[in-house]
Amino acid sequence: MAKFDKIQVLSKIKDTGMVPVFYHSDVEVAKQVIRACYEGGVRAFEFTNRGDFAHEVFAECVKYAAEECPELAMGVGSIVDAPTASLYIQLGACFVVGPLLNADIAKVCNRRQIPYCPGCGTVTEIGYAQELGCEITKVFPGDVYGPAFVKGVMAPCPWSKIMVTGGVTPDQDNLTAWIKAGAFCVGMGSNLFPKDVVAANNWQFITDKCKESLFYILAARN
Repeated sequence: MAKFDKIQVLSKIKDTGMVPVFYHSDVEVAKQVIRACYEGGVRAFEFTNRGDFAHEVFAECVKYAAEECPELAMGVGSIVDAPTASLYIQLGACFVVGPLLNADIAKVCNRRQIPYCPGCGTVTEIGYAQELGCEITKVFPGDVYGPAFVKGVMAPCPWSKIMVTGGVTPDQDNLTAWIKAGAFCVGMGSNLFPKDVVAANNWQFITDKCKESLFYILAARN
């Protein structure tokens, strides 16, 4: 069962404005990355379903976060079908993210009051996702669409809450552009977790980058 309810999860994402996106097959590495992000101010973390037995790694991370990162909402990403969403919800996922929109996933998540953030590439898809009860919709890959797309959507549909993932970088110009365009939040993956940094166990780098990114997001909102 999810540790936090739907309203709590959405509030955490709103307050911070950033959701780290990460996968690693090594449970201990994943735990260290999660803790580094938490110490950097992150309160919603997306573990992606991208490798064999990823759900087993996720299960251990959820247990770890419950003890070591008590205010962190653990979610799952790269979900493309309802059965997989159900599996992760059973393991404690607080939210579900996908690269595409699947109405069956929305039904499963709504049944358990779990936020579902589907990937959308058109205004029509965003509108349909909202009809299905998705409070947040994901523009993916963000670097293909750019801030102008977000700004264009927000003009006729200002109630939309858009998460941008893909091509988001932890620097002031990039984050400011997305937030000023109207993005509700950003998802950040490889640019926040360079392979050489993870390989070197340089967890402080990740903590510092999270703090820096959250500062830029907050400044752009004001």
